[in-house]
Formats: sequence, structure tokens, C-alpha cells
Amino acid sequence: MSALRTGTLALVLLFLTACGGSGGGSGDTVAVSDSDSASDGDDSNGDNGGGGDDDGSSNGASTDGVLCDYSDSTFNNQPSLTYTSVSEWECAGAERQLTANGIPDHSVGAFPNAGNPNTISEQSVAISYSLNPLLTDNSTALGGPRGFVGYVLNGVKIDASTAGSCDDSGNTCSLIQNDYGWNIEALGQSSFDFGTDDNNAHVQPDGAYHYHGMPEGFIDKRGGGSDTMTLIGWAADGFPIYARYGYVIADDASSGLAAVTGSYQLVSEVPAQRPSAATYPLGTFQQDWEYVAGSGDLDECNGRFGVTPEFPDGIYHYFATDSYPYFQRCVRGEL
Repeated sequence: MSALRTGTLALVLLFLTACGGSGGGSGDTVAVSDSDSASDGDDSNGDNGGGGDDDGSSNGASTDGVLCDYSDSTFNNQPSLTYTSVSEWECAGAERQLTANGIPDHSVGAFPNAGNPNTISEQSVAISYSLNPLLTDNSTALGGPRGFVGYVLNGVKIDASTAGSCDDSGNTCSLIQNDYGWNIEALGQSSFDFGTDDNNAHVQPDGAYHYHGMPEGFIDKRGGGSDTMTLIGWAADGFPIYARYGYVIADDASSGLAAVTGSYQLVSEVPAQRPSAATYPLGTFQQDWEYVAGSGDLDECNGRFGVTPEFPDGIYHYFATDSYPYFQRCVRGEL
């Protein structure tokens, strides 16, 4: 991008195999790919922040009967997408089961593109989640090999973190390995181009289209808006995921709707070993953010307990938000 010197562009493109993007504050070589995975953060115990205090009453909640017969078949005929999107959810026994081909059912951006060299292709998606999610006192980070935090109803996976990282100097960055210490964010930064489209999504090397943030095209298809609390998917622990809007008072459906916010803030003290903020502004790396209970509406996993249109008696649920972390990076329920 603008931080990349022309002299290194050919070398960067040579390495470019996936998550797209080129960067490097001073023209240093950046190997680029997209085998996106979750951050390396440890699992942690978390208290519920903001309006999301939980009294445990969602333990033992059943989601049976809610969108148990969701089925969609949408043909897409776009320059980047000439497939039929197929997704089917059904409830059987104690499980909610998804069978899908991972093809989005809405308009997408141009793929391949300058920041992402991959082409969307069909996937084999077959997962099962509990119909009786159980809230725990722990948060568990998921993603990549550890399993994804959830799926949107259209069968497209949620994978908010990336595999990219930089070392302390900022001179060595890679979007294909996450062991340099400073994990690069896909959204909310301008130092690296991941080639995401208007749905905050892009494509992995195997052709898997996936969301890093708000799936705008799908939300529009579901009729989501400022007057609607829209269920868009299910998390790996079985709890529902909503988009953007929630009740002002979490347990009061008459309180009106407003955009909910995550409870993460930029760190107040920047570590001395961090790559230069003059080159990589705060917000570039996952480690630039810290959970501050009460600073937003949600807990550390971007969730809270409250009532929803589908669960008027209340349930723990997650949100896709316009603020960091955009989608949950962990789950609170038993796996």
C-alpha cells in the first residue's frame, strides 16, 4: 500500500497467496497470504461488561424451535461469483445442524483483487451446535484449527482475526504466520490491505469466503435496520448472534433499539517494544486493544444477557458490532 515502496512490490506479489494485502512501513519485504486464524490470546475468565451483566438465567436455555427450518438456495451470477449459495439448518435431537457450501447469498466485491488474490469456491460445511447452550464463567478463544466462533445463517464462517503479524521492529511482517508477536487486524487499520469487500469479507487460499466483520449484504437480505434486531447466525456454543442493534435496556424490549458497542478500548499505555506508532497507528494490532468492563454494552466476547425478539424471556447472545472487535473472538458457552 502507501507504506510499501515500489521496489519491493514484485517480491511481495511473489509471496502473495491469500489474505491479500501489502504493507510494511518502510518498504521492508512483507510475505502475504491468508491462512486466517484466531489470535494467540490465552483463554481467560471474564466478567460481563457494560449492559451485559449475566445472572446465569440463560443456563439451560433451549433454542429449539428458533430457525430450525432455515433453508436458502440463491443463485449468484457476478463476475466474482457464479455459484448457487446453499445453506440448510435443522434441529435434530439435541443439536442444531448446518449443511452448506460456504457460498455467500448476496453481492460480493471483486475477487481476486489487488489485496486478495483468491477466488471464491464451494466448501463442504457440516457442523453441529447444541440446542441447549450452557453459559459458563470462562471465555474460550476459537478460530482456524481450533474451530470457528460461528456461522452466519447463509453458511459462511465468521473468522474475525487474521494470521498476520509483525515483529517488534515492524520491519518484518507476514500475513501468513502469526508468530512474530504483533497480530495484525483485518479491519480498522490502514497499514495493510486485506482486500475485504463491502461485507467486511474476503477469500482464503482454499476459496473460503469468510467474514471479519459486519456482513452487510446478508443483513440487508434479512431486512436488518435501525428498527429491527436481526438474528444473523449461531455461535459455536449454540447461542445466537445478532447484528448491530439491540435493546437500549438489555432486558426490556420496550426500551427501543440502538447500535450496541463493544467494550474494547485502545491501550492507554503503549508498550515500548511495540512497532512504531508513526508507521503503524494504534489499532493496527490486536494487542492495541484491551477489554474495559463497562466501557461499552458488551462483555469480552461481544455478548450479553438480555431479551430478543426470538427469546422474549432472555438469553445470552452475541453481536456483530461496528466497533472493535467487530465479531466475537471467543465464546462464553460450554463447548
